[in-house]
Amino acid sequence: MRAERRGHVIAPDWPAARRVRAFTTLRHGGVSSGPWGLAGGGPGGWNLGAHCGDAPEAVRTNRDRLRGLLPAEPLWLEQVHGTEVFDADATPPAGGERPRADAAVTARPGVVLAVLTADCVPVLLSNEAGSAIGVAHAGWRGLAAGVLERTVAALAARSGGSALRAWMGPGIGAGRFEVGEEVLHAFVRAAPEARAAFRAAGMRGKWFADLYRLARQRLVRCGVEAVSGGDWCTASSREDFYSFRRDRVTGRMASVIWID
Repeated sequence: MRAERRGHVIAPDWPAARRVRAFTTLRHGGVSSGPWGLAGGGPGGWNLGAHCGDAPEAVRTNRDRLRGLLPAEPLWLEQVHGTEVFDADATPPAGGERPRADAAVTARPGVVLAVLTADCVPVLLSNEAGSAIGVAHAGWRGLAAGVLERTVAALAARSGGSALRAWMGPGIGAGRFEVGEEVLHAFVRAAPEARAAFRAAGMRGKWFADLYRLARQRLVRCGVEAVSGGDWCTASSREDFYSFRRDRVTGRMASVIWID
């Protein structure tokens, strides 16, 4: 299945229940400029990251535009490339602080889960009934350490045996994500089949890693058979996507999911 572009967002095409709503924002559609703006640096960028150097007032305006498409303010996480999964149905953090986590789950309608990305793969999850959802920020460190396994376990615990579905949003493609030997070894040590997700780059000791394939392997291994998405390369499409690997100083897209 392929996702559908609707204006300034990508809506996933996946076998989720109708009550599950989700999308990923594109680069355009906001008010940011410079490295956080459109591809040429002009105004119009929809940067949603508050900690990547953009003007705070631009980020506030961009987040207000996003909020206008949602039933509630998104639950923003303090992402650290780790494996912590925040339970959005539990008591919120004291003082309104952002949860320090790279994934979140909920079974409450109207709660909007979100992750920010600019090359890492956003993974959206739902059970078959549409009564529980999750989101994960899956860069190579989080993937290797088990962020998807922990998110699936947290979601399965509140799904009553209902099968899970996953959708992988825009991330860096296999031909643009060059990594060192330590990344290859981190995955192969845990699962020998991960070797198939790497191919040698031109320089000795360098490899091109397929994050989508690695994420799919991890999801299937923990019982998620229905995995959709993975059709983009953020580093190759300057007009539509921010990419940290390509530009270093850049904005962030948001992937959001909620239950109606």
